[in-house]
Amino acid sequence: MGVLLQFVGDWGHALAAVLFAALGIFLLRRREEAVELRMLAGALLLTSCWALYVSFGGVSKPLSGLGESIRNAAWLLAMFIMLRRGPVGRSGSMGAVAAVYAATAGLILLQTFTDLTWRQLPVDSDIHHALVTGSLFLRMMTAISGLLLVHQLYTAWPLRERGRVALLFGALAAMWTYDLNLYLLCYLVPHRVDELYALRGLLMALLAPVIAIGMRRDMAGRLQLSRALAVQSLSIFAIALYVILVAAAALLIELIAGPYARLVEIGAVFFTAVTALVLLPSPQMRALWKVQVAKHFFQHRYDYRTEWMRFGETIGRPGEDSAPLGQRVAKAVADITDSPAAILLLRDERGGLSFETHWNWSGDLPDAATLPPDLVARLEESAWIIDLGKADQAHRLPDWLRQDRRAWALAPLIHYGRLIGAILLARPPVDRRLDWEDFDMLRAAGRQAATYISEAQGQQALDDAQRFDEFNRRFAFIIHDVKNLVSQLSLLARNAERHADNPEFRADMVLTLRESVGKMNDMLARLSQHNKARPEEPRPMALRDLLDQVARTRARLHPVHVSGAAPMAVADPVRVEQIVTHLMQNAIDASLPDSPVELRLSADDRQAIVEIVDRGRGMSAEFIRRDLFKPFSSSKAGGFGLGAFEARSLAEAMGGRIEVESQPGAGSRFTLRLPLAPRLDRQEKAA
Repeated sequence: MGVLLQFVGDWGHALAAVLFAALGIFLLRRREEAVELRMLAGALLLTSCWALYVSFGGVSKPLSGLGESIRNAAWLLAMFIMLRRGPVGRSGSMGAVAAVYAATAGLILLQTFTDLTWRQLPVDSDIHHALVTGSLFLRMMTAISGLLLVHQLYTAWPLRERGRVALLFGALAAMWTYDLNLYLLCYLVPHRVDELYALRGLLMALLAPVIAIGMRRDMAGRLQLSRALAVQSLSIFAIALYVILVAAAALLIELIAGPYARLVEIGAVFFTAVTALVLLPSPQMRALWKVQVAKHFFQHRYDYRTEWMRFGETIGRPGEDSAPLGQRVAKAVADITDSPAAILLLRDERGGLSFETHWNWSGDLPDAATLPPDLVARLEESAWIIDLGKADQAHRLPDWLRQDRRAWALAPLIHYGRLIGAILLARPPVDRRLDWEDFDMLRAAGRQAATYISEAQGQQALDDAQRFDEFNRRFAFIIHDVKNLVSQLSLLARNAERHADNPEFRADMVLTLRESVGKMNDMLARLSQHNKARPEEPRPMALRDLLDQVARTRARLHPVHVSGAAPMAVADPVRVEQIVTHLMQNAIDASLPDSPVELRLSADDRQAIVEIVDRGRGMSAEFIRRDLFKPFSSSKAGGFGLGAFEARSLAEAMGGRIEVESQPGAGSRFTLRLPLAPRLDRQEKAA
């Protein structure tokens, strides 16, 4: 053993001796007369004596093995007293467990006898070698027995009281695990275990504070191993085990491969290193590792405090650079189940759910994906999480949802009993079935997410109402000015009728002024808050005449072409004129001066169709879905964003609808669909 290792080994055992002695004396100074504490104090002091002897004499001294046996016996006796006098011994029979303790005690006695015997024999004798080998096996069996008894005592301990003994049992398990690996390697490669002997003192020194924390009842009850620390600790242990296995494999190759050992070792190390670098960083491996840790080391799948804090942090992240609320909601819910992607669907005007946004959903996005109103009603009534892996739940879903292999679960977002949306979760890297903890977490997260979305929607509605109020106040002054202008034009018209010298000019001027006055009065009547007149009821009307008239009003400003024909439609002419005027003006604004706007008229079996087509700059699908029909959202500089919104409202009031097709750089097509007049009305109108 080198000088550095000798230094680490001596002072590491010396530090362990000091710590265990201090802890044992601390327990003895307690006023409690419990036998368990006395036995624990004795085990701690005997462990201190063993570590002190090793620090002075080294592991090769005759009494070091005897001291280790006494140390093990003391801890096993303390465990037996805890078993007998604790909650386990009061609850049932202990015959079988006591037999195991007795067998382990026999192993320790046999090991002690063997250690004392082989030291009296010549080193080169066969009996000496056999006894040394037997001593190693007995030590390994003692360590294994200690681990089994620790596990048995921990699992038999009442669940509500395990927090008081978990650290103590964990420290004992670590001590005997280290001993087991030490003596196993000592048997396989006896010339390469000096480092492990030296580092054992540092390990024992680290275990002393752990046992001390476990002895403090108040601290042990509060101290719990977090999932992150468990994953990291087990990862470090797995890496160490991996290194040990690689080293053991290299030694085995040296013994078997002979002259080709070096070549085989290099190839084996290269293969294992590449395999580790490929597998360990993968999301599937990390997810599998987390699942196994949560499954075998914790009572619940989720760390609820950590998950809830992360959920709130993701949704409520402030700042201008943060993602939109919909994406944050989708990500927050997906992070709970380790889903790599999610889609948010929100309630639409028809009572169903339609695609709103997504987080990290790769490939073709289902922009047209919807859930029908009947399914939405069932989700709202039941508030169930739909497991798409179950056939009895998936057969009720739309085809696009059942056929997407990425879809894993559908979590409804319910706010005060009303379904406002749902989140579609992608299948996690480690595919598994949903259980009751998943359902509870997704249900709670869905309600919280629904609250955020509902609050955002209410805030948006309030903002729109405030902007409408501001818009009305701003235009009140404009209306006043327009009213003054109407009065002036009316006076001008009357004076022109009396004093104009040129009859033809006078007639044209009077006609123009009267038409302007009439339009301004109509505008004042529509904008006035005292105007209570209701719009005309839809009636059969000819659309081609109205389109020709609207086109003539813009012919001097921009080329407009009208084509096609259609039967009579049921509509209000004034509202149809407003719709076409709004959409045509938008098309003109988006087009180049020499690019004509087309008004196409056609019909199918049930509807008359008016198409306003331009070849302008077009619009993106996201703008159409999010902003086109929202008030005060405009792609034009200085625009109010009310034209498309008002056009759709007017069309829906007459039983029609407006459809949009557009591509950036290729132009737009707005389609107005109006119901056809009954066939009898069309024939009478034609006659």
